[in-house]
Amino acid sequence: MTKVELMTQAVAQMREHLTMPEWSVSEKIVLAAHILHSHGHGSGLAGQITARADHSSHFLTQRIGQGLDEIRLSDLLTVDEELRVLKGSGMPNPANRFHAWIYREHPEVTCIIHTHALHVSAWSMLGHPLEIAHMDTCVLFDDISFLPTWPGVPIGDGEGELISKALAGKRALLLAHHGLLTACCSVEEACIVALQIERAAQLQLLASPVGECQKITPELGKEAHDWLLCESRVQATFYYYARKALHEFPSLLM
Repeated sequence: MTKVELMTQAVAQMREHLTMPEWSVSEKIVLAAHILHSHGHGSGLAGQITARADHSSHFLTQRIGQGLDEIRLSDLLTVDEELRVLKGSGMPNPANRFHAWIYREHPEVTCIIHTHALHVSAWSMLGHPLEIAHMDTCVLFDDISFLPTWPGVPIGDGEGELISKALAGKRALLLAHHGLLTACCSVEEACIVALQIERAAQLQLLASPVGECQKITPELGKEAHDWLLCESRVQATFYYYARKALHEFPSLLM
């Protein structure tokens, strides 16, 4: 069998053998928040996770005043495009306004994650895009944009328009002087891609003082990208991290 045939066979086998719990979107948001926090994405009150609710123009988000490690099911709000609370108690982060712009401009997106992860934040200060030069980070190969202009605190509509256009059909965005953003078709995918952006920044910061990162072959980068983003593999990876979160906090979803 050729490599392509073997990969196709493996994808089919993963769909058959890899099973995941049937968590709700709300439960996945809570799990993703704790997964991200445990991998260095916490930065006080900075950062948001949102996901589309049943109504396409409404989305779920955490209330302001909490770190990623504090989010529980009871803390989630359902809001509309103007951030009016439709369900839940509390106030959403005003920065969620740019999420509404992304959901309007990119109907395929169902989850958005924005964090100020440590290594991404450090790299964002240098004004350079990320170099995707390692197999693990190939989930980002030709799939991460770079916004070199910092629009300031993303509270206004101008910032939302700028950020949504900068995505340019990619799953991820590096925001200069700011942090990272993922806009994906599922909570699981958005979380896994966010983890790899932080890892890519960490690897580049480690490698850069030693020498220039060598580019990988585009065809192989695309191959690894598609393999790593296979739905079953993404879900299984998310489940792995979720198990660790639930082992540490058994009552997380109660």
